[in-house]
Amino acid sequence: MTCRRHLLLFAAATLCLSASPALAADAALQAAVGSPDRAPANVARDGARHPYESLIFWGLKPKQTVIEVSPGGGYWTEILAPYAKATGGTYVAGLADLANPQISDGARKGRANFEMRFMDPAKYGTVRFVNFGPVAAPLGAAGSADLVLTARNVHNWTSQPGVADKIFADFFAVLKPGGLLAVEDHRADPKSDADKGADGYLATATVVALAEKAGFKLDATSEINANPKDTKDHPFGVWTLPPTKRTAPAGQPEDPNFDRTKYDAIGESDRMTLRFRKPS
Repeated sequence: MTCRRHLLLFAAATLCLSASPALAADAALQAAVGSPDRAPANVARDGARHPYESLIFWGLKPKQTVIEVSPGGGYWTEILAPYAKATGGTYVAGLADLANPQISDGARKGRANFEMRFMDPAKYGTVRFVNFGPVAAPLGAAGSADLVLTARNVHNWTSQPGVADKIFADFFAVLKPGGLLAVEDHRADPKSDADKGADGYLATATVVALAEKAGFKLDATSEINANPKDTKDHPFGVWTLPPTKRTAPAGQPEDPNFDRTKYDAIGESDRMTLRFRKPS
Protein backbone atom coordinates (compact mmCIF):
# COMPACT_ATOMS: atom_id res chain seq x y z
CA MET A 1 0.00 0.00 0.00
CA THR A 2 2.80 2.37 0.96
CA CYS A 3 4.70 1.54 -2.23
CA ARG A 4 1.59 2.15 -4.33
CA ARG A 5 1.00 5.48 -2.58
CA HIS A 6 4.59 6.55 -3.29
CA LEU A 7 4.16 5.64 -6.94
CA LEU A 8 0.97 7.71 -7.15
CA LEU A 9 2.65 10.68 -5.52
CA PHE A 10 5.61 10.38 -7.90
CA ALA A 11 3.27 10.24 -10.89
CA ALA A 12 1.37 13.29 -9.67
CA ALA A 13 4.58 15.23 -9.11
CA THR A 14 5.83 14.27 -12.56
CA LEU A 15 2.55 15.41 -14.09
CA CYS A 16 2.75 18.75 -12.31
CA LEU A 17 6.31 19.29 -13.45
CA SER A 18 5.51 18.43 -17.05
CA ALA A 19 2.47 20.72 -17.03
CA SER A 20 4.13 23.70 -15.39
CA PRO A 21 5.90 25.12 -18.49
CA ALA A 22 2.60 25.29 -20.38
CA LEU A 23 0.88 26.88 -17.40
CA ALA A 24 3.72 29.39 -17.02
CA ALA A 25 3.54 30.21 -20.71
CA ASP A 26 -0.18 30.88 -20.47
CA ALA A 27 0.36 33.09 -17.43
CA ALA A 28 3.12 35.03 -19.19
CA LEU A 29 0.93 35.61 -22.22
CA GLN A 30 -2.01 36.63 -20.06
CA ALA A 31 0.27 39.08 -18.26
CA ALA A 32 1.51 40.52 -21.56
CA VAL A 33 -2.02 40.94 -22.91
CA GLY A 34 -3.15 42.51 -19.63
CA SER A 35 -0.13 44.79 -19.24
CA PRO A 36 -0.89 48.39 -18.21
CA ASP A 37 1.93 49.44 -20.55
CA ARG A 38 -0.16 48.70 -23.64
CA ALA A 39 -1.64 51.67 -25.47
CA PRO A 40 -5.31 52.19 -24.52
CA ALA A 41 -6.24 52.38 -28.21
CA ASN A 42 -4.77 48.91 -28.74
CA VAL A 43 -6.43 47.45 -25.66
CA ALA A 44 -9.77 48.78 -26.94
CA ARG A 45 -9.37 46.56 -30.02
CA ASP A 46 -8.87 43.31 -28.11
CA GLY A 47 -12.53 42.39 -28.47
CA ALA A 48 -12.10 42.35 -32.25
CA ARG A 49 -8.57 40.95 -32.44
CA HIS A 50 -8.61 38.28 -29.71
CA PRO A 51 -4.87 38.49 -28.97
CA TYR A 52 -4.58 35.69 -26.42
CA GLU A 53 -6.61 33.17 -28.42
CA SER A 54 -4.94 34.10 -31.71
CA LEU A 55 -1.40 33.76 -30.40
CA ILE A 56 -2.16 30.43 -28.74
CA PHE A 57 -3.62 29.20 -32.04
CA TRP A 58 -0.59 30.41 -33.99
CA GLY A 59 1.69 28.37 -31.75
CA LEU A 60 3.43 30.99 -29.62
CA LYS A 61 5.58 29.37 -26.92
CA PRO A 62 8.35 30.34 -24.49
CA LYS A 63 11.93 30.77 -25.71
CA GLN A 64 10.94 31.19 -29.34
CA THR A 65 12.53 33.54 -31.83
CA VAL A 66 9.53 35.40 -33.24
CA ILE A 67 9.73 37.66 -36.29
CA GLU A 68 6.86 40.03 -37.02
CA VAL A 69 6.93 41.91 -40.33
CA SER A 70 5.37 45.33 -40.90
CA PRO A 71 4.08 45.61 -37.33
CA GLY A 72 2.26 48.87 -38.06
CA GLY A 73 1.14 50.58 -34.88
CA GLY A 74 2.69 47.93 -32.66
CA TYR A 75 -0.48 46.13 -31.61
CA TRP A 76 1.26 42.75 -31.54
CA THR A 77 4.66 44.18 -30.57
CA GLU A 78 3.28 45.43 -27.26
CA ILE A 79 2.38 41.83 -26.43
CA LEU A 80 5.09 39.78 -28.14
CA ALA A 81 8.13 41.74 -26.97
CA PRO A 82 7.27 41.57 -23.23
CA TYR A 83 6.31 37.92 -23.66
CA ALA A 84 9.68 37.14 -25.23
CA LYS A 85 11.43 39.02 -22.43
CA ALA A 86 9.52 37.08 -19.77
CA THR A 87 10.02 33.65 -21.33
CA GLY A 88 13.59 33.78 -22.63
CA GLY A 89 12.66 34.35 -26.25
CA THR A 90 13.58 36.91 -28.89
CA TYR A 91 11.29 39.34 -30.68
CA VAL A 92 12.36 40.70 -34.08
CA ALA A 93 10.51 43.43 -35.99
CA GLY A 94 10.83 43.56 -39.77
CA LEU A 95 10.58 47.25 -40.65
CA ALA A 96 11.09 49.58 -43.63
CA ASP A 97 14.15 48.53 -45.64
CA LEU A 98 16.71 51.26 -44.97
CA ALA A 99 19.01 49.76 -47.61
CA ASN A 100 16.45 50.48 -50.32
CA PRO A 101 17.07 53.98 -51.79
CA GLN A 102 13.45 54.12 -52.96
CA ILE A 103 12.08 54.05 -49.42
CA SER A 104 10.27 57.32 -48.66
CA ASP A 105 11.32 59.76 -45.98
CA GLY A 106 8.01 59.05 -44.29
CA ALA A 107 8.79 55.34 -44.08
CA ARG A 108 12.24 56.06 -42.68
CA LYS A 109 10.78 58.38 -40.07
CA GLY A 110 8.12 55.83 -39.21
CA ARG A 111 10.77 53.20 -38.60
CA ALA A 112 12.83 55.56 -36.44
CA ASN A 113 9.78 56.37 -34.32
CA PHE A 114 8.90 52.69 -33.95
CA GLU A 115 12.43 51.80 -32.86
CA MET A 116 12.46 54.61 -30.32
CA ARG A 117 9.10 53.56 -28.92
CA PHE A 118 10.21 49.98 -28.27
CA MET A 119 13.78 50.68 -27.19
CA ASP A 120 13.01 50.20 -23.50
CA PRO A 121 14.66 47.02 -22.17
CA ALA A 122 12.82 47.22 -18.86
CA LYS A 123 9.48 46.83 -20.64
CA TYR A 124 10.31 45.06 -23.88
CA GLY A 125 13.66 43.35 -23.44
CA THR A 126 16.09 43.61 -26.34
CA VAL A 127 13.97 44.10 -29.45
CA ARG A 128 15.82 43.46 -32.70
CA PHE A 129 15.05 45.39 -35.88
CA VAL A 130 15.74 44.10 -39.40
CA ASN A 131 15.11 45.36 -42.91
CA PHE A 132 12.00 44.03 -44.62
CA GLY A 133 10.56 44.66 -48.06
CA PRO A 134 10.31 43.59 -51.69
CA VAL A 135 14.06 43.89 -52.31
CA ALA A 136 15.35 43.44 -48.76
CA ALA A 137 18.06 41.00 -47.69
CA PRO A 138 16.98 37.85 -45.79
CA LEU A 139 15.15 38.42 -42.51
CA GLY A 140 17.82 36.49 -40.66
CA ALA A 141 20.05 33.44 -40.85
CA ALA A 142 18.44 30.52 -42.62
CA GLY A 143 16.54 28.28 -40.20
CA SER A 144 16.86 30.67 -37.25
CA ALA A 145 13.23 31.56 -36.40
CA ASP A 146 10.48 29.55 -34.73
CA LEU A 147 7.52 31.74 -35.68
CA VAL A 148 6.90 34.42 -38.31
CA LEU A 149 3.81 36.62 -37.98
CA THR A 150 2.25 38.84 -40.63
CA ALA A 151 -1.01 40.55 -39.72
CA ARG A 152 -3.13 42.39 -42.30
CA ASN A 153 -0.27 42.76 -44.77
CA VAL A 154 -0.58 40.17 -47.54
CA HIS A 155 -3.16 42.23 -49.47
CA ASN A 156 -0.50 44.96 -49.80
CA TRP A 157 1.85 42.60 -51.64
CA THR A 158 -0.38 40.80 -54.13
CA SER A 159 -0.90 43.73 -56.51
CA GLN A 160 2.84 43.95 -57.24
CA PRO A 161 4.15 41.18 -59.53
CA GLY A 162 6.54 38.84 -57.75
CA VAL A 163 6.54 40.68 -54.43
CA ALA A 164 4.32 38.27 -52.49
CA ASP A 165 6.27 35.29 -53.85
CA LYS A 166 9.57 36.83 -52.75
CA ILE A 167 8.28 37.64 -49.27
CA PHE A 168 6.79 34.19 -48.65
CA ALA A 169 10.07 32.65 -49.83
CA ASP A 170 11.88 34.84 -47.28
CA PHE A 171 9.54 33.56 -44.56
CA PHE A 172 10.21 29.97 -45.54
CA ALA A 173 13.98 30.47 -45.58
CA VAL A 174 14.26 32.08 -42.15
CA LEU A 175 12.09 29.52 -40.35
CA LYS A 176 13.48 26.38 -38.77
CA PRO A 177 12.21 23.04 -40.07
CA GLY A 178 8.86 22.65 -38.33
CA GLY A 179 8.63 26.41 -37.84
CA LEU A 180 5.31 28.22 -38.09
CA LEU A 181 3.96 31.04 -40.24
CA ALA A 182 1.03 32.97 -38.73
CA VAL A 183 -1.20 34.94 -41.08
CA GLU A 184 -4.12 37.27 -40.39
CA ASP A 185 -5.79 39.18 -43.22
CA HIS A 186 -9.11 40.56 -44.39
CA ARG A 187 -11.10 37.71 -45.93
CA ALA A 188 -12.87 38.16 -49.28
CA ASP A 189 -14.66 34.79 -49.08
CA PRO A 190 -17.15 33.93 -50.44
CA LYS A 191 -16.38 36.69 -52.95
CA SER A 192 -13.36 36.57 -55.24
CA ASP A 193 -10.34 38.85 -55.03
CA ALA A 194 -10.14 39.70 -58.72
CA ASP A 195 -8.83 43.15 -57.79
CA LYS A 196 -5.79 41.47 -56.16
CA GLY A 197 -6.53 42.96 -52.78
CA ALA A 198 -7.05 46.55 -53.90
CA ASP A 199 -10.05 46.80 -51.57
CA GLY A 200 -8.03 45.21 -48.76
CA TYR A 201 -9.71 41.79 -49.00
CA LEU A 202 -8.14 38.54 -50.22
CA ALA A 203 -9.56 35.08 -50.78
CA THR A 204 -8.22 32.50 -48.36
CA ALA A 205 -7.31 30.32 -51.34
CA THR A 206 -5.01 33.08 -52.65
CA VAL A 207 -3.03 33.20 -49.41
CA VAL A 208 -2.87 29.42 -49.13
CA ALA A 209 -1.58 29.18 -52.71
CA LEU A 210 1.17 31.72 -52.00
CA ALA A 211 2.29 29.86 -48.89
CA GLU A 212 2.20 26.45 -50.55
CA LYS A 213 4.17 27.76 -53.53
CA ALA A 214 6.91 28.79 -51.07
CA GLY A 215 6.94 25.28 -49.58
CA PHE A 216 4.63 25.63 -46.57
CA LYS A 217 1.88 23.23 -45.59
CA LEU A 218 -1.42 24.57 -44.25
CA ASP A 219 -1.42 23.40 -40.64
CA ALA A 220 -4.73 24.80 -39.35
CA THR A 221 -7.37 27.47 -39.83
CA SER A 222 -9.43 29.27 -37.22
CA GLU A 223 -12.61 31.33 -37.06
CA ILE A 224 -11.32 33.30 -34.05
CA ASN A 225 -11.39 36.53 -36.05
CA ALA A 226 -14.48 35.89 -38.16
CA ASN A 227 -17.11 38.63 -38.42
CA PRO A 228 -20.31 37.51 -40.18
CA LYS A 229 -21.62 41.10 -40.18
CA ASP A 230 -18.95 42.15 -42.68
CA THR A 231 -20.51 42.30 -46.18
CA LYS A 232 -17.11 43.07 -47.82
CA ASP A 233 -18.94 45.71 -49.87
CA HIS A 234 -17.89 49.16 -48.66
CA PRO A 235 -17.34 52.41 -50.58
CA PHE A 236 -13.69 52.75 -49.56
CA GLY A 237 -12.83 49.09 -49.20
CA VAL A 238 -11.99 47.53 -45.88
CA TRP A 239 -10.65 50.89 -44.74
CA THR A 240 -14.26 52.13 -44.46
CA LEU A 241 -14.54 49.96 -41.34
CA PRO A 242 -12.89 50.55 -37.97
CA PRO A 243 -10.17 51.19 -37.05
CA THR A 244 -9.32 53.30 -40.14
CA LYS A 245 -12.86 54.67 -40.66
CA ARG A 246 -12.18 56.22 -44.04
CA THR A 247 -14.91 58.59 -45.28
CA ALA A 248 -13.46 59.52 -48.68
CA PRO A 249 -11.25 57.94 -51.36
CA ALA A 250 -7.58 57.60 -50.43
CA GLY A 251 -5.71 60.86 -50.85
CA GLN A 252 -8.82 63.03 -50.57
CA PRO A 253 -9.99 65.06 -47.56
CA GLU A 254 -12.28 63.20 -45.18
CA ASP A 255 -16.00 63.85 -45.64
CA PRO A 256 -17.57 65.14 -42.39
CA ASN A 257 -21.05 64.39 -43.78
CA PHE A 258 -20.39 60.72 -44.50
CA ASP A 259 -22.76 58.53 -42.49
CA ARG A 260 -20.62 56.00 -40.63
CA THR A 261 -23.42 54.41 -38.63
CA LYS A 262 -23.75 51.07 -40.42
CA TYR A 263 -19.99 50.65 -40.91
CA ASP A 264 -19.21 51.28 -37.26
CA ALA A 265 -21.93 48.77 -36.38
CA ILE A 266 -20.10 46.12 -38.44
CA GLY A 267 -16.89 46.62 -36.48
CA GLU A 268 -13.51 45.37 -37.67
CA SER A 269 -13.37 43.16 -40.75
CA ASP A 270 -14.01 39.47 -41.24
CA ARG A 271 -10.54 37.92 -41.18
CA MET A 272 -8.85 34.68 -42.04
CA THR A 273 -6.60 33.31 -39.30
CA LEU A 274 -4.17 30.76 -40.71
CA ARG A 275 -1.24 28.70 -39.45
CA PHE A 276 1.28 27.22 -41.87
CA ARG A 277 4.15 24.88 -41.07
CA LYS A 278 7.53 24.48 -42.72
CA PRO A 279 8.02 20.73 -43.22
CA SER A 280 10.58 19.14 -40.90
